[in-house]
Parts: sequence; C-alpha cells; structure tokens
Amino acid sequence: MQYKAVHKYADMSARKIRPFATLIRGRSAEEALELLRFVHNRGARLLEQVVKSALGNAEFQNARDIESLVVSESRVDGGPIMKRIMPRARGTAYPIKRRIAHIHVTLSDGNAEVEAGE
Repeated sequence: MQYKAVHKYADMSARKIRPFATLIRGRSAEEALELLRFVHNRGARLLEQVVKSALGNAEFQNARDIESLVVSESRVDGGPIMKRIMPRARGTAYPIKRRIAHIHVTLSDGNAEVEAGE
C-alpha cells in the first residue's frame, strides 16, 4: 500500500530542496526523518514536514507496520513563478522571479516493492 503527502506552493525554489529529496529516497521513513532532523537547512525542514504528514496519513489509514515503511518516491517539482520588476538606474528594470515548489513524498511497504520487482 502507498501513502502519499504533498506540499503545494512551498515558498522555496525546487532547486534548493531537491538534494534532500534524493538523500532520503529509498530509505526507511524513520531513517529519513533522522537524516533531515540533523540537516540545518530550510528545505530540509519543509521536506521533513511532508514526510511526517505521509506517516500521519499511513497511521490514519491503519497501516499494518509503520516502522517498515520506505520512502519510495520523493520528488520536488517547480510551481508557478511570480514575476516582478525591480526598478534600476536610468529607467531600466530588472526581472525578479519568485520561485515556488511542489513537494511529493510517497511511503510504501517494504514488502510491496520486493513483490513488484519480481
């Protein structure tokens, strides 16, 4: 069974969160939370919240063994870009692109992945 959590419109660039998403992919949920807890970065905090939400979803849906859940998918997609203009000297304008991200985390049973691979 798969348990998903999504954080849409996270106020941070997807490029800054992606290294942490690759760090936890394939690890157990508890190990992923431990790794993210000791990384001092705002992107890690956002990803940690999404993993906790996925664990909460698993608990709500009466998962059999929460300790055996594995992060099967963790991806960060770019969201819409807010475009602004910063006035500069001599009447010119510099663009400002405020980037937003969508964070997706999927937890699955470790046994389900082994059965799907065979």
